[in-house]
Amino acid sequence: MKFYYVYVLVSEKDPNRFYTGFTENVKERLLEHNSGKSIHTRDLRPWRIKTCIAFTNRQSASSFECYLKTSSGRSFAKKRL
Repeated sequence: MKFYYVYVLVSEKDPNRFYTGFTENVKERLLEHNSGKSIHTRDLRPWRIKTCIAFTNRQSASSFECYLKTSSGRSFAKKRL
C-alpha cells in the first residue's frame, strides 16, 4: 500500500516558524529541507518534524495540505497538531 504524507515542520532556529508540505517520502524530504534545497525553508534550518499524517489517497492528502495553508487551517494546526 502506498502512503502520502502531509507534514508540519518546526524551525529549530525560530520555534515560532512552521512549514507545511506534502510528500511520498518524509525522510528524504526532511533531508532536502535541511540541506537547503528548498528556497522556502533554507533560511530557518535546521527543521524537525512536528507532525506527520499519512493518507492512502493522494487527493485527500493534497486537499488537507491546502487546507492547512489557509488561515483557518493554520489556526487548526496550532491548536491541534
